[in-house]
Amino acid sequence: MDGSQPRTFQAEKEIVRAYYTALDRGDDTSPYCAEALVWRGFHPFGLLTGRAEVEDAFWTPLRRALTPMQRRLDVFIAGLNEMDGFQSVWVASMGHLMGLFDAPWLGIEPTRKIAMLRYAAFHKVEDGRIVEEAMFFDLPHLMVQAGYRPFGPQTAAELVQPGPMTHSGVMTDPQDPERGEATLATINAMIADLGTWQLGLPLEDELRRTWAEDMIWWGPTGIGATYTIPRYARQHSGPFRAAFTDRAKTGHLCRMAEGDFGGFFGWPNFTARHVGGFMGMPASDRQIEFRVIDIYRAGGGKLHENWVFIDLLHAWHQLGTDILGRVTAIGRV
Repeated sequence: MDGSQPRTFQAEKEIVRAYYTALDRGDDTSPYCAEALVWRGFHPFGLLTGRAEVEDAFWTPLRRALTPMQRRLDVFIAGLNEMDGFQSVWVASMGHLMGLFDAPWLGIEPTRKIAMLRYAAFHKVEDGRIVEEAMFFDLPHLMVQAGYRPFGPQTAAELVQPGPMTHSGVMTDPQDPERGEATLATINAMIADLGTWQLGLPLEDELRRTWAEDMIWWGPTGIGATYTIPRYARQHSGPFRAAFTDRAKTGHLCRMAEGDFGGFFGWPNFTARHVGGFMGMPASDRQIEFRVIDIYRAGGGKLHENWVFIDLLHAWHQLGTDILGRVTAIGRV
């Protein structure tokens, strides 16, 4: 031991918390966010560059639609990014943005009722400013709340998804670094097993290497949430693997953990060729990319909960299907 104190990331967390307060109120974010912010969001936004462009294209219309907008945090963590050799500091959060859906957004008609936009975000903090942000959100779930049907029947359950069963995901105080290291090791073991779907074990046996038997997979609208290893294998992992082939290796821009929570995002995470059947879609034989954020709760060397944000609108857009445009043109069911 060299006697040095562990890194706590408290300064970076305070910057992101202040940024959230300013965003949610519609205040000036320049004290917290770089002018040349690089922002990665779900379809139809994609990659935006510059704080002003992000504000004009995303936040101002969203705050106008969900008013007054309230942020409901379920996970708030920070750490060093494994993907650049643990050099950069990132702060991640997950929860819902809630408000009264009183104005149209992206062609989705308002309900004048409570609506909740499920989201996860990663923020790179450098020299006292947020310089990169990944803001992933379950837009199809908002569409369902508004009475639209963006997809057909799904294999798992449609829910407004809760936060961690332990209620321990919002980490405003410093954490034991060894717990974060253990969480990251568990996530990495799962990624190593996942590989290119060629571990050679029966699916449930593969999953049991890194997942708890009573795991919960909180998946996106279009797939849904599922509980226990056998049901996860039957209701998502098995059907997904059957529908795709030629899966590329996993690639991330950020992977980090703090305490019992961790996660990652990629742009994209991986590519795969669609051979048919996923979410009822016909085969395309095209290689498409998947943009994903995963947030995990771990403990005892196993993964217990996983909140998953997959940009399914972007996935199907690559196959020539404009889900958002088609459904909003048809209207509510």
